[in-house]
Amino acid sequence: MPMTRKELDALLPGAARAWLDEALAEAEQAVPVWEMRFATAARECSQEHAGTIRTLLLAEARADTSTVTRLYQQGSAAERQAVLLALPHLPALGPTALPLVEDALRTNDTHLIAAAVGPYAAAHLDPHSWRHAVLKCLFTGVAVDAVADLAARAHGDAELARMLRDYAAERTAAGREIPLDLHHVLSLTAAEE
Repeated sequence: MPMTRKELDALLPGAARAWLDEALAEAEQAVPVWEMRFATAARECSQEHAGTIRTLLLAEARADTSTVTRLYQQGSAAERQAVLLALPHLPALGPTALPLVEDALRTNDTHLIAAAVGPYAAAHLDPHSWRHAVLKCLFTGVAVDAVADLAARAHGDAELARMLRDYAAERTAAGREIPLDLHHVLSLTAAEE
């Protein structure tokens, strides 16, 4: 979670804290209006803290797959990003929310891509999809620091190494620069001898 409730309370003015208290109580009790609050978090508590508030709401509501899918599909880019960032905090989902990650990885929205390659993707993406997610980061300029468990998953991955070398060769042939992060990821694929 980006920050704890206690840290957030220290930053929010009184009216926003009161709004958040009501919203979290509604989410905990599964009162349907909490989903409206998910959408209005930025207006009520500031754009700066809206992502954290949305994550707290989803966790408090113990949102299921249909709820996170609906909020993602109907949401703005910021709301979609919040759903993706909240997924690791909803362990009951298991891999059922992978279609949301896959959707985000098909976009060119760097904020969505960075959110999509977090801990949830590290835990649930199959190796083939995960490799393509890493390449998507390189292609779109998303820092590979956003990729959760990168070192562990890349270690000894010969197929990822091949894909990275192919991508570097394509970039070179086209007269384009090779992203610096590519060399870093390629070094992580080396297996100890």
